[in-house]
Amino acid sequence: MATIALSSPLSQGNPEALSLSQQTAQYLQKYTPSRLPIPIPLLSSPESTDLWASYEKLLLSCLRTGDDKSAHECLEKLIQRFGATNERVMGLRGLYQEAIADGDTALEKILREYEEVLEGGSANTPIMKRRIALLRNLGKTNGAIDALVELLDASPTDIEAWSELADLYLSQGFFSQAEYCLEEILLVAPNAWNVHARLGELLYMGLGNNESNAPKLLAESIRRFCRSIELCDGYLRGYYGLKLTTDRLSKMIQKDPKVLSNSSSTTDSDEIPMPTEQIVNALHEKATSALAQIARKADSGQHSEVELLAVKSLLDKSAQSATR
Repeated sequence: MATIALSSPLSQGNPEALSLSQQTAQYLQKYTPSRLPIPIPLLSSPESTDLWASYEKLLLSCLRTGDDKSAHECLEKLIQRFGATNERVMGLRGLYQEAIADGDTALEKILREYEEVLEGGSANTPIMKRRIALLRNLGKTNGAIDALVELLDASPTDIEAWSELADLYLSQGFFSQAEYCLEEILLVAPNAWNVHARLGELLYMGLGNNESNAPKLLAESIRRFCRSIELCDGYLRGYYGLKLTTDRLSKMIQKDPKVLSNSSSTTDSDEIPMPTEQIVNALHEKATSALAQIARKADSGQHSEVELLAVKSLLDKSAQSATR
């Protein structure tokens, strides 16, 4: 049997998902689970953890490509092997039901089924997560937030849940709560460069609500972007954010040369000092140079067309601003 790459389904592109779903029929034909009343390893078909992980990945790929029939067959294989009450299988079954549901009425029925499973105080994490996803899909944001808080009370190191909660808070304009969620992720995964960059973006987005404290927010945002680049050299998102933030802080310095010194006047000895004007300019030049290099290597295939267009647009705006 050919081996299926066990990368995360979330990282699959559409062509990869389509290719995998087209392999489903072949996999279903090649593996037939034992139908003996008592499982006997010597008389059963060989199996491994990777085999069942492959079935799960095939199931998800089929749902993405609309092949509901093959997805159902994969689900049935998993139910035969692990049982209908297995928590992971229950979550996959719920996902399948959501995918084939016809309208909000059917989705509301599935939501009630999730709630019935959880009524007895069962800590069924896959069902809890499916319920959260469904609440969000139905536009019940407050309910999804409450459910995520409940999930995190039971599982405080769940990075996926903290990330989802940060997105929900951000969608409601709650910047400080979203920042807290991302900080919690970094307690678990301190070297997550994408989360450092996301924090930098969040601080930059929050400038409109806190203009009086803008220099400090920009300085902290710059620090986050620098950390993301330090952890992942050549990280486009980090350099993009670094250029945005240093450009804005440079313009503030031009308008008021004392803006950095005024923001540094504090009695808090634990506070990180503000960067100097020379450091801000040097970081701005470094970000501009790195983005220009990324734009020149557009044919390398490392970045999407949308990312490259955003980089070129930012560089063009910066060049036009410099010539005025």
